[in-house]
Amino acid sequence: MDPSEVEFLAEKEFVKIIPNFSLDKIYLIGGDLGPFNPGLPVDVPVWLALNLKQRQKCRILPPEWMDVEKLEAIRELERREEAFAPAPSPYYMELTKLLLNHASDNIPKADEIRTLVKDIWDTRIAKLRLSADSFIRQQEAHAQLDNLTLMEINTIRQFLLDSLNCMYKLRSNLQPASAKSRLADY
Repeated sequence: MDPSEVEFLAEKEFVKIIPNFSLDKIYLIGGDLGPFNPGLPVDVPVWLALNLKQRQKCRILPPEWMDVEKLEAIRELERREEAFAPAPSPYYMELTKLLLNHASDNIPKADEIRTLVKDIWDTRIAKLRLSADSFIRQQEAHAQLDNLTLMEINTIRQFLLDSLNCMYKLRSNLQPASAKSRLADY
């Protein structure tokens, strides 16, 4: 899975919009949306919210977690804890990028939010690199990935796969010849 695929999945998350048009309920494969009434909030997927915003048909309300005070608390918790704290959203980085690039005028303190999310991301990626380094040094065969997002896993994926392949090759070269021949039979 590459970053564009993770972003595609993030676009399926729901956000609240305030439409400035009227439309009855629309029936889509993924579920029913609406009805849309001017001034009344409605939940829609991010892809639809961005489309309507680009056509100036709505105002996007930021997700609940996209608040300066909440993000500061998450950043501090992430810095304090050795383990990964729960992410603000499974797609916090992708949603921040999408919403701030296309609807920053609808999000109060957009620059502060962008900085805080980047700080959280940097802290989590640094922890992930340290965890991966420790994992490789201890020659572990499996790892628990609690509280990581798809994008974070995707960032370290290739490094871990290459490292595990190298460890496997090294371990298989260290086995006695009789064990190698038994493995070759399988």
